[in-house]
Amino acid sequence: MRVLITGATGLIGQEVVRRCHEREIDVNYLTTSISKIESRANYKGYYWNPDTQDIDKNCFKDVEAIIHLAGISIAKRWTPSHKKEIISSRIKPTQLLINSLKGESHTIKQVVSASAIGIYPDSLVNYYDENFKSFKDTFLSTVVQQWEQAVDGFSKLNIKVSKIRIGLVLSNKGGALEEMVKPIKYGLGAAFGSGKQWQSWIHIEDLSRMFMYILEYQLGGVYNGVAPNPVTNKELIKVIAKQLKRPIILPNIPRFFMKLLLGEMHILLFESQRVSSKKVENKGFNYNYNYLKPALNDLLGKRIFAHDKN
Repeated sequence: MRVLITGATGLIGQEVVRRCHEREIDVNYLTTSISKIESRANYKGYYWNPDTQDIDKNCFKDVEAIIHLAGISIAKRWTPSHKKEIISSRIKPTQLLINSLKGESHTIKQVVSASAIGIYPDSLVNYYDENFKSFKDTFLSTVVQQWEQAVDGFSKLNIKVSKIRIGLVLSNKGGALEEMVKPIKYGLGAAFGSGKQWQSWIHIEDLSRMFMYILEYQLGGVYNGVAPNPVTNKELIKVIAKQLKRPIILPNIPRFFMKLLLGEMHILLFESQRVSSKKVENKGFNYNYNYLKPALNDLLGKRIFAHDKN
């Protein structure tokens, strides 16, 4: 089997590539950097430029599925220009793939696309599953709605569409966890606001396994990419600190302060989404990390964080 991966060099993409190779699945990948193009039997790079809608169509040769992870990070101050980039970095690549396949003979049967739980409204009491439809017009929700709508365009080409709404990804190779660890290791950790906001998290290992599971069992539809047991922000910070053997002595960080510091992007730290994993579990997917403590024990015990224990 051969798959085409966008965003293959990102945090999630690298783990998905590794799992593909473990299963002897060959990978084609798209990159905007010619210098990053490799050409091995099981890992072949192809150039594309979503801004100019340019793509090397050889990337589709013998491909049975697309794993679509392209999209720039939202963890940067949301200036008007960056907000446009956040949207375009998800819509343009999707449109380019779809337009490139229109009218072409191809072997692609399925697309498994990243999405995000940011589509769900901020709530301390709701428990969201994939059937929820009453979305708000907040920036993040609007981004995800437009993103998913664009991905649905693959279905018009008779390609099965699967979408994984990803929560807070915990990894020892970068991303949110590394940023949380930095202040905590110096004794400066603290919860945000009330600390009661829900954090629907997932271990990077389980997330990459979920992508492979949905791919291999050809499961269509929307799935929440979160672990079965969400925690509050206060609990998340507390468990990280305990794992690092650091005290939490500071009071909770007030919302107005983070708004001054980060602008509109501060909502990433304060919005609450408690999200269900039941649908994918009912399809037979089993998590290696159901609970936060074992997940952090695994990740914070890895070499990249060895200096945090000193």
